[in-house]
Amino acid sequence: MSPLTTIAVRAARAAGDFLLRTGERLHELRIEMKGPNDFVSDADREAERRIVDIIRRAYPDHAILGEEGGAQGEVASHGARWIIDPLDGTTNYLHGLPWYSVSIALEIKDRLEIGVVYDPGRNELFVAERGKGARLNDRRLRASGQAKLAGAVIGTGFPFKSHQHLDAYTETFKAVSRAGCAIRRAGSAALDLAYVAAGRFDGFWELGLQPWDMAAGMLLIREAGGVVTDIRGGDRAMKTGNVVGGTLRVHQALLDTIKPHLGADLPA
Repeated sequence: MSPLTTIAVRAARAAGDFLLRTGERLHELRIEMKGPNDFVSDADREAERRIVDIIRRAYPDHAILGEEGGAQGEVASHGARWIIDPLDGTTNYLHGLPWYSVSIALEIKDRLEIGVVYDPGRNELFVAERGKGARLNDRRLRASGQAKLAGAVIGTGFPFKSHQHLDAYTETFKAVSRAGCAIRRAGSAALDLAYVAAGRFDGFWELGLQPWDMAAGMLLIREAGGVVTDIRGGDRAMKTGNVVGGTLRVHQALLDTIKPHLGADLPA
């Protein structure tokens, strides 16, 4: 692993180990509501602080974009920016459900270079480096060989924080369901995307995500031989928040199935 990747892994494990320990005393956490169905706890904030401290010690001049801390520092001439979700799946975590993750990505000059998704409950570490492939612990990852939607397992997430695109999403859900695949909604987009890279899911789509939800997972899919785009097939997923990923053929089938049901007001 490169020194940058080593730092990302160290930070992800530090946050994940903290979340595991804190998960044994959830009743002590202070929980706040940031918006409709959108919660933050002491655990989120402390996990992010630990990640940021590790990155700052190694690379004090790098910019950081975190879910809880927002943008920190300016992107300098080297163009390095870390994109962090210290606890993706907060609602699951606060209810003792074992589906949450730590997501850390490094973007250099607007190009994703490193992606790490850590599932502390299963001790599963997904790591991708641009041009060097993706791994789960010590195993090389490859997206599945699924070639069509019929019989595929597809991950998704509901637009639960904002109902702005709920009608469009509901129509896409119905269309994908009718294509004969199994749909799973687990509650951590970062982990869902990592599962596409691992071949556990054959595809994934969701509307209304944030960069920290998807950055690491997007690189994992690409380095595992899959395809990931925005919901109209372009390269603006990090800007629009609408993402589709999967094997080459499943990705295209998802796009073809979803596109007719997108509202005109959905970001292109």
